[in-house]
Amino acid sequence: MTRSGGRIPSQPLFVERQTYRLRRFQDAVRALPVLALLMWCVPLLWGVPGAVITASSVLIYVFLSWFLLSAFCGVLLWVLARAEARIAAEGPSGARAADPDRPAP
Repeated sequence: MTRSGGRIPSQPLFVERQTYRLRRFQDAVRALPVLALLMWCVPLLWGVPGAVITASSVLIYVFLSWFLLSAFCGVLLWVLARAEARIAAEGPSGARAADPDRPAP
C-alpha cells in the first residue's frame, strides 16, 4: 500500500532509537531558554497582598534557579556529546546518510 497519491515514501516511517533519543535531547536543549524564562518569572507571582517577600529570598531563588539551569544544561550537553560521538563512531547505517536531517539519495 502506498501513501500520498500512490507515491512510495522515501523516508522510513520509524527512525533508529539512537537518532530518536538524540533528537529528543536536542529538543530539550532548545526548550531550556523557555524553562529559564518561566523560572525567572516565578518571583513576580509571589506578590500576594499582605505577604512580606524579602529581597534576599528572591535573590536566593534566582541564583539557585540559575545554578540548577546551568547544571541541567551541562548534563544535557554532556549526553548530547556522548550520543553524537557514539553515532559518528558507528558510521552511516544502511542507505542512510551520516546527517539524520538530510534525506538519503
